[in-house]
Amino acid sequence: LTGAGGMTLYIEDTDVGGKSVCNGPCAASWPPLAAPADAKPVGNYTIITRDDGSLQWAYNGKPLYYWKNDKQPGDTTGDGVAGRWHVAKP
Repeated sequence: LTGAGGMTLYIEDTDVGGKSVCNGPCAASWPPLAAPADAKPVGNYTIITRDDGSLQWAYNGKPLYYWKNDKQPGDTTGDGVAGRWHVAKP
């Protein structure tokens, strides 16, 4: 899956129950795929509320993130980081 500009999206293994565990410094490295206030769930895409109250897109219940070290569309340098980050796949 990709987000804005074709940048790769990732999921994190310990995110469960539609909740993101990646907050604070983690979210600086793994920016959440932000959802606007008026976003509506569509198909397998849902919206979760983060600890800070902001909204984030999720796919099949897993919050979606970018990786700060991906520099151009098609980069997947975050796949496998810490053994728990993976490219989001349909």
